[in-house]
Amino acid sequence: MRAVMALSGGMDSTGLLLRLLADGCSVSCISYDYGQKHSLELERAKANIEYLSQNGFEIEHRQVDLSSAMSIFHSALTSSEIEIPEGHYEQEQMKATVVPNRNAIFSSILYGYALSIALREECSVKIALGVHSGDHAIYPDCRPEFYKSLGEAFAEGNWDSEKVSFHLPYIEGDKESILIDALAACDALKLDFDTVFANTNTSYNPDSQGRASGNSGADVERILAFFAIGRADPVEYVKPWPVVLENALKAQLTHQVTRENGTEPPFSGEYDMHFEPGVYRCINCDKTLFISENKYDSGCGWPAFNRESDGAEIKRITDVSHGMKRVEVRCSGCDSHLGHVFDEYKGERYCINSVCLKFEESEDDA
Repeated sequence: MRAVMALSGGMDSTGLLLRLLADGCSVSCISYDYGQKHSLELERAKANIEYLSQNGFEIEHRQVDLSSAMSIFHSALTSSEIEIPEGHYEQEQMKATVVPNRNAIFSSILYGYALSIALREECSVKIALGVHSGDHAIYPDCRPEFYKSLGEAFAEGNWDSEKVSFHLPYIEGDKESILIDALAACDALKLDFDTVFANTNTSYNPDSQGRASGNSGADVERILAFFAIGRADPVEYVKPWPVVLENALKAQLTHQVTRENGTEPPFSGEYDMHFEPGVYRCINCDKTLFISENKYDSGCGWPAFNRESDGAEIKRITDVSHGMKRVEVRCSGCDSHLGHVFDEYKGERYCINSVCLKFEESEDDA
């Protein structure tokens, strides 16, 4: 099979390149410089092309400069005025990392080059992309419907379009399944998996030494994928692997609790037996919810408060899940699930998940 693909230098496209090579494809790669803050990924792409060349795999690799055109786009990935958000990959704030129309632009260039190869070499060409289901929530231009419509539009606008088609092998998969497939491909190609993936970058905010931050949404998703397959990520992080893994697992739990109405295990939260003076704010929007003078040890296994902070205006919703009737409480600022409130003989008890809160120490409660 003849293939043209976008090689970002990240783990998804790198895994795809390995799969194409393992399947015996002749591959041409295009990497894009679009003014991204994490341009380190372009260096990593070149490093892997060199590693593959050293192991007998000659791959055409071109870098296309789109930085002038795409620098006018509004995105945290290209604008110095917008900070890279932290947290779980699917949280609402991650939409700041969307680059408007990015994949349409990339795919258009790939299509033009694929069609040129098809005509020159008199063959059919697949446009291979490493998009996967983990991208679907935040990035509309990674969804199957987008590529179906895009392929139809390209076919309408070009002669000989029957020679070119999209190849999206991971579209229903995720980063975990990509890594599992990459392990198999490395074994078939006799390549070192850790060397290949050390030569990748997923972090949107690596430091000046090229170390991944471990706290961007893309970092968290990658860390959790390596954890799921039972391996430490070979990429260097600012902090040691056990620390970045712990932080990623906390980010995952926070997402599950605040956005999916989950519950942290009892007696596991950092604020269960925490009684320092200060205020407890919403982890997602920073709204003040509780103050320490209203916190007490209820023995329930979760942080307990006998009242909310003035101005918190915490929302109350009837919850009939799990065969019970309870009163759910949610942040009025961002609608994050916090926990439940119960009527007891001593008054109300707010039973709150630690991961929904962040503590700010103070001399006096505010």
